[in-house]
Amino acid sequence: MADNITKLIDVVTPEIYNQYMNNFTAEKSAFIQSGVAVADERVSKNITAGGLLVHMPFWNDLTGDDEVLGDGDKALTTGKITSSLDQAAVLYRGRGWAVNELAGVIAGDKPMDALMAKLGAYRLRREQQALIAVLNGLFAEKGAAEDAIAGPLNATHLNSKKTSSINAELILDTKQLLGDASEQLSVIVMHSAIKTSLQKQNLIENIPNSRGEIVFQAFMGYRIVVDDGVPTFGTGASTSYQTYLLRGGSFGRNSGNPSQLTTFETDRDSAKGNDRIFTRWALTMHPYGVKWNDSTREDGNITPTNVDLANPANWTKVYEDKQIGIVSLISKA
Repeated sequence: MADNITKLIDVVTPEIYNQYMNNFTAEKSAFIQSGVAVADERVSKNITAGGLLVHMPFWNDLTGDDEVLGDGDKALTTGKITSSLDQAAVLYRGRGWAVNELAGVIAGDKPMDALMAKLGAYRLRREQQALIAVLNGLFAEKGAAEDAIAGPLNATHLNSKKTSSINAELILDTKQLLGDASEQLSVIVMHSAIKTSLQKQNLIENIPNSRGEIVFQAFMGYRIVVDDGVPTFGTGASTSYQTYLLRGGSFGRNSGNPSQLTTFETDRDSAKGNDRIFTRWALTMHPYGVKWNDSTREDGNITPTNVDLANPANWTKVYEDKQIGIVSLISKA
């Protein structure tokens, strides 16, 4: 058993591991497949170069009224095109696991094989948790503290109907918050209780591929992502839930491999018969148009935790409202 474990982990190099994770994420992530989370090669290069923040300057929209032309004695006036700065935090995360060879002998199986096969799914779940934490921060209600603030999208992109039960009309009212920019909304992120309610209303569709196999489920054409990490309010029958609608390209999901970051390594504690794997990664999970201002973070960490991402004080809106492709609904199930 020990020889089998050693052979398996010895053939995995950081380069092979990185390629596997990139391929697995691109193939399995609902956010990437739907077009909600997109990659920017320039951002990935900045992550690979190292650092804690990624700066993303952009040009603001042109402003001012058009002018009526004259017959030669009237000159047009000129305006300026101005720039602003969006900014993303680089998330440095990691996790280690240990496999005991005696456990494999007793089980009659290969626990290292099972562990390696599950690494990709684990990473996807953790990325989804980070994305949910970001959304929670963008729409957070104002807390009770004297200096508390609400999330930057709370006043403009939220349809709060805490006493109303979920239905198609509420979703339509929510998407209308983006007006004529709402047609690009493609994904709906909901609590499992909300999904169950919609199933009872026969509003969930199964979307098959060309072979008739179910690829994903949809509600009113929006691809469904279920995550019980979304905020809930109240208890019992009065509980209400947050639901998010996302537009294609509303998030930047970028990864990189800084040269000094060992993304995959192994070692062995021979005395205990333990083989250990350590994985590390660096990525951004950033809502375009809402700047990470890095103002309030938990002590003891160099880069943001999920608690930090969910803190509304760390986010500042920098795009115009219709350019931010994220809206939210609070409703009962």
